[in-house]
Amino acid sequence: MRVAERTKNDGGKLAPDVAGLYVPTTTGSRGRKRRGVNREGLEAGRRSTRTLLWILLAAAMVLYGFPFLYLLFTSFKTPIDAIAVPPTILPKEWTLENYTNGLGRNGVLASFINSIQTAVISTVLSLLLAVPAAYGITRYKTLSGRIFIMAALVTRMVPPVAIGIPLASMMASVGLSDTPIALSVAHTTISLPLSIWLMSSFFEAVPKDLEEAATVDGCSRLGALWRVVIPVVSGGVAVTAIFAFLASWNEFLFALLMTAIRSQTTPVVIANFQTQFGLDWGSMTALATVYSIPVILLTLLLQRKIVAGMTLGAVKG
Repeated sequence: MRVAERTKNDGGKLAPDVAGLYVPTTTGSRGRKRRGVNREGLEAGRRSTRTLLWILLAAAMVLYGFPFLYLLFTSFKTPIDAIAVPPTILPKEWTLENYTNGLGRNGVLASFINSIQTAVISTVLSLLLAVPAAYGITRYKTLSGRIFIMAALVTRMVPPVAIGIPLASMMASVGLSDTPIALSVAHTTISLPLSIWLMSSFFEAVPKDLEEAATVDGCSRLGALWRVVIPVVSGGVAVTAIFAFLASWNEFLFALLMTAIRSQTTPVVIANFQTQFGLDWGSMTALATVYSIPVILLTLLLQRKIVAGMTLGAVKG
């Protein structure tokens, strides 16, 4: 009777003890309540984690977005408001005078063309050199290949000023001083190590079975690379191209050392916006805002490729 009563109270379930007799278990109403409490605790923990992630994301967006917004608002301020102390975020009087003055200066349009030429040439050179180098390193896996990729990463850590002056001297000795070609080659030395490292990680995620199937169908090693592997890692190529383009688009030191008048890029021109009273902050911010538009548009156009490249190899099976 005691066992029956205890079984009834515990939800009608019995479990065998050591002697083989069936005794009541504790998986009745108390167990159900306990599981409900655990489930509610897990849901509360997930909600708090999700809230914390959203707070961190909002903080990151503010930290990254506020400088650009302040730059954008300053470009619409009057010269007096641009240097006002204490500074204000929003302009007291909106004006387009900074854009007309900045874009109307001599050499500004030519500097934009020089920047585009230099960035495109540097990006193409980086991809043409990085793709075969990374492919050979990842597919043949030799000791010299591993040493090469580590040496490429180490050279990326060398300060640009350590190689800027020798490069400027070398380009002047071969008659390429103050030309977009010379500056593009110099920018390639910055972006190439990172491009090789990125493309190596993307090629590692491609199964070798795809290339073997292509060779069975009659493709050569180069044909399999061009027809099979490159389309698979097209997202990675887009990511690498973005980084190489940005490295050249935002570079200042090499452009300052290796250009004079004909090949000056926009960052150097912006740095020379001076008046008798000091820096022309309004025109500088206006030109910097316009200079950032191509990069934003390029990122938006290649957004899907970038996401595909960053998630390449994340799921295997």
